[in-house]
Amino acid sequence: MKTVLAYGDSLTWGSCPETGGRHPASHRWPDVLAAALGDSVTVITNGLRGRTTAYDEYLADCDRNGVRILPTIINTYAPVDLVIILLGANDMKPHICGTAIGALQGVRRLTQIAKNHMQGLSNGHRAKVLIVAPPPLVESDDPEFRAMFDGGIEESRKLASLYEKLAREMDVAFFDAGTVAEASTLDGVHLDAENTKKIGVALAPHVKKLLAV
Repeated sequence: MKTVLAYGDSLTWGSCPETGGRHPASHRWPDVLAAALGDSVTVITNGLRGRTTAYDEYLADCDRNGVRILPTIINTYAPVDLVIILLGANDMKPHICGTAIGALQGVRRLTQIAKNHMQGLSNGHRAKVLIVAPPPLVESDDPEFRAMFDGGIEESRKLASLYEKLAREMDVAFFDAGTVAEASTLDGVHLDAENTKKIGVALAPHVKKLLAV
């Protein structure tokens, strides 16, 4: 049995732009991925709304810093065979980070942790890593979201190329979710049910190859 950790933000949690609630499990990309992989692989969903790559969000009622909590999460589900990192969208908020380079630095640190963490096991088991670039932000019909992510559209369009280069440098896998999915214009960030489902379907062959299943 192989274990995959899907580590992300509201795109992984399954935020629905139409309702403000959560998509049904059948349309959240980690669950779609799990169905495609079959019984030999367990996919753990660890998506937190508002999670950043490596930055504190003091307006939140929980710890959204992805770097700080990742080692604990990996140890919780050890042994983890693959960590899928889909983060960076919330880094586009100017009061948090606001730049693609800042998100890149955060993902670099996340990858270092995921790739090298010993998981508290005596056998030295370490996970493989798959970096996923989020779909770029789009123009929003919601004035609050437009202000919250001011300047983020242009910066978010840089993430895929930066993440891909990082993946090559660190010898980990990469996938650009923007090639199969796009954000909803309702808020400019989140995905409708069909688009989040597309990510799970598209990731399946890559994960199968990485895990040899």
